[in-house]
Amino acid sequence: MISMFEQTRAKLPGLAPLAPAEADERAAEAVGADISRPIQIPRRIFIGRILCVALPLALWFAPLRIDPTAKHALAIALFMIVAWITEALAHAITGLIGCYLFWILGVVKFGVAFNGFATETPWFYFGALLFGLMATTSGLARRLAYLVMLRVGNSYSRILLGMILLSFMLTFLVPSGTACVVIMAAIALGLLDAYGFGVGSNIGRGMFITLTYTAGMFDKMVIAGPASILGRGLIEKNAHIEVLWSKWMLAYLPLSIITIFATWRLVLWLYPPEKKILAGGAAFLKEELLNMGPWTAKEKHALLLMLLAIGLWMTDFIHHIPPSMIGLGIGLVAVLPRLGVLKVDDVREMNFLSIIFVATAIGLSEVLIQTKALDLITNVMFAWMEPLIKNVFALAFVPYWTAFFYHIFLGTDISMLSTSVPPLMNFATTSGTNPLALGMIWTFAAGGKIFVYQSAVMIVGYSYGYFDARDMFRVGICLTAIESILLLIFVPLYWPLIGIR
Repeated sequence: MISMFEQTRAKLPGLAPLAPAEADERAAEAVGADISRPIQIPRRIFIGRILCVALPLALWFAPLRIDPTAKHALAIALFMIVAWITEALAHAITGLIGCYLFWILGVVKFGVAFNGFATETPWFYFGALLFGLMATTSGLARRLAYLVMLRVGNSYSRILLGMILLSFMLTFLVPSGTACVVIMAAIALGLLDAYGFGVGSNIGRGMFITLTYTAGMFDKMVIAGPASILGRGLIEKNAHIEVLWSKWMLAYLPLSIITIFATWRLVLWLYPPEKKILAGGAAFLKEELLNMGPWTAKEKHALLLMLLAIGLWMTDFIHHIPPSMIGLGIGLVAVLPRLGVLKVDDVREMNFLSIIFVATAIGLSEVLIQTKALDLITNVMFAWMEPLIKNVFALAFVPYWTAFFYHIFLGTDISMLSTSVPPLMNFATTSGTNPLALGMIWTFAAGGKIFVYQSAVMIVGYSYGYFDARDMFRVGICLTAIESILLLIFVPLYWPLIGIR
């Protein structure tokens, strides 16, 4: 960066070359950096960078009585898992390095190492990102959010229910929990300012813990967010079964409805409001809608494309068009001139690293399958579970809580699913357990969180400062237990009625 700064300055007439020290200062000022302070690396990341090298090397050269190819695959997989857990590197960069090591060290061929990029899952996620971009850039998501909140009323109880309903609705429109939090937080901040409440109030605490937690929970009940998209892809790839978007939504629809009201009552109980009736919120929402003006052609066009996609997803049991094909197709139409609502510049601002992360996670599972390392992992991780799953009630209980505790150690949803679903599907095949039911329960369990670090969604919501780690734990453990009870009811009694046995 410094050399580019000096070269550019040298080309400008009338400017003398700068001394190296001064050039450093000017370049640092240009990017807002403070070069007087050394960069402090968090201890967790520092330790992670040591472990993600030391542990794989130890495993690579360990004199174990297993196939060398499988052992080397496990060593590289260990690097990826440790780096993902500790966030030693960016998740996508870790994934790419892992796939590259699989290839360059001769563990597998290129086509296997980078197989994830040739599967439909990352492209489904790409289509989902285009879908969300369409909702946000057109203004549709914000307009619908204001309209929903305007109609719920002016009591704290109704506003809280409106936030939960809005979170569920945005799951279909904006397939990113983080984006949902940002959209709802903007509304919540405006409402709190109008009501005269701030940080430390029960009203603010209740609203922010609600909008944050539900954003990371509802996207497991619908194949919309990155975790459920990845979970579906891994189930199909490893169990060789069809996973319908409509069946997934139908399976979790009763749980979604009950969860909406359970979350509402729980937060009202944990955080009783300082005032039950809140004045001023409706005026704020009306003013925001007035500033947006009438419905634009762009918003109407975006709504039409989204309704078309949702309609096709909900009827995939009739036409059997893969959800990924629908999502990517509608997303690409949204970028076409005249037919779409997005510009190329909008697409350039997307987070493509998240797509790479999903693809490399799929690639990891393919390498473990091809090298037979997956069989070793399955025996270690799930052999103890087989004697416990003797009936459908145990199927609803044991995997759910196993995934919940496993998620504590693997911070992100994608890391948790990418490292566990492939051996889980292998276990389902060998034990005679229904892979669809088992995979859906396991993926759903990724929504249960009690610590902020377990999801980027939680970190973003926490960063607003309206709730603390204790609030996260209280709400998280209560809702996780509630979801477990609901699974114990609906998995054995309702799921068989829709063909999941």
